[in-house]
Amino acid sequence: MDWGLENRLKRIFKPQDGRTVMLAVDHGYFLGPVSKLEEPGKTIEPLIPYADSLMLTRGVLRNCVDAKYDVPIVLRVSGGNSIVGKDLSNEGITVSMQDAVRLNVCAVALSIYVGAEYEHQTLTNLAKLIDEAQNYGMPVLAVTAVGKELEKRDAKYLGLSCRIAAELGAQIVKTYYCDDFEKIVKSCPVPVVIAGGPKLKTETDVFQMAYNAIDCGAKGVDMGRNIWQSEWPIAMISAIRSIVHAGASAEKAFGIFSELKNK
Repeated sequence: MDWGLENRLKRIFKPQDGRTVMLAVDHGYFLGPVSKLEEPGKTIEPLIPYADSLMLTRGVLRNCVDAKYDVPIVLRVSGGNSIVGKDLSNEGITVSMQDAVRLNVCAVALSIYVGAEYEHQTLTNLAKLIDEAQNYGMPVLAVTAVGKELEKRDAKYLGLSCRIAAELGAQIVKTYYCDDFEKIVKSCPVPVVIAGGPKLKTETDVFQMAYNAIDCGAKGVDMGRNIWQSEWPIAMISAIRSIVHAGASAEKAFGIFSELKNK
């Protein structure tokens, strides 16, 4: 592995345990001003000290994140779709590799939509991005998107998507947690991180999902709404960190959350 590529990956995945707590704040690229992310800077800044990396768009990075922060960036580089459009899978590459390098990011991220109308387009987007990224020692994170079809979140479908992403050369894969998640991890030869997905009903649900994923072999989480849509986002991300980096159980994480939210 080239030094630059390896160094970028080790900034995202902490060398002491090879795991990461990524904070996803890229939702606006297709959802617009989603709840609690109407003013991105106000949501992001208090959470930066607790995040191992931020996943976001170049617009939010340039306009809402102070360059003084030494936090690794995973840059969303796919888009061209919206929640009101006909098909969420109709994405293209929206950022040049030169601009990603100019922004000093540690990885670039792109969604693939296996089984959707634009499957071929998104998979060839990924292949092209990986070819270009290799020239710069830039890791690529592939997101196994399901669009509006949340029922697709099962081990057979997600395992297929993750394996295809790895086969095309992605260095990291982001996917959803599901039953038999360990099968997905075992069949994917690159690190897997889990998406938080839509906000869950309770904090305990979030902590249990994170614990189960780590226990099954995931190398971290890339969560957004389940952290910053909480009334206590710092308590949430701190509790998630205890699971990912300290091996805390869901019950212990809830105890940490409860203690911090009352401070």
